[in-house]
Amino acid sequence: MRLLTHNMLKSHVKGVKNGYPLAIEVVNVVVNEVDFNPDFISRMIAKLEWSALVQAAQQVGRSEGLPSELIPDYENDEEFLKKAHHVLWRWKYKKDHWSVRSQGKSFQSKMEYLTCC
Repeated sequence: MRLLTHNMLKSHVKGVKNGYPLAIEVVNVVVNEVDFNPDFISRMIAKLEWSALVQAAQQVGRSEGLPSELIPDYENDEEFLKKAHHVLWRWKYKKDHWSVRSQGKSFQSKMEYLTCC
């Protein structure tokens, strides 16, 4: 699973009042070489909850200098887009554990990798 996917996950377990964002803990990390596409990254950033992305990146030790708040005019800042690309697209996490902090519930992915993204 990539942090791009993680950013869009929410717990719908009965009794969970606030299932977003999920905390994440990983066992293995795989680095993928992926071509940098600034247009794609810009479009994806617009769909993300930025603070949740930064929080998840910090949890897995991969924040790569991301600012805590989304910068204005990020679409035209190539250095920023490369950092975002690196965090969103290059790292793939294996054997994930997710938890809903406010409820103390924990989940583990059933697949080695979530292959959707």
